[in-house]
Amino acid sequence: QVQLVESGGGLVQAGGSLRLSCAASGRIFSTSAMGWFRQTPGKERDFVAAIRWSGTRTYYADSVKGRFTISRDIVNNTVDLQMKSVKLEDTAVYYCAARRGINNGGYDDSYSYDDWGQGTQVTVSL
Repeated sequence: QVQLVESGGGLVQAGGSLRLSCAASGRIFSTSAMGWFRQTPGKERDFVAAIRWSGTRTYYADSVKGRFTISRDIVNNTVDLQMKSVKLEDTAVYYCAARRGINNGGYDDSYSYDDWGQGTQVTVSL
């Protein structure tokens, strides 16, 4: 199992920037990819971005492409989500997730992830 702890959430004005970080510990050697998802009350958890643990490929939801950047630091075992030009609709609880081993599920499929953090709230204001 991989333990994940998110940080960096908070209140940000529309058009501003925010950086989320996810610290991973535990069976990290089994991790094949990491992802960020977000969820608002009464809705399903939506894909935001993902990165292969090798760092060779990144994936983004259309709604954040060009504004958000996912990156990982294999020395410190962290995965960051740099958010720029944030919009009101980016308000959500953001979750970090990890995939272990070989997985044929899509990187945007939350069910293909094995471990989840507790989430961090991001609120965008006018």
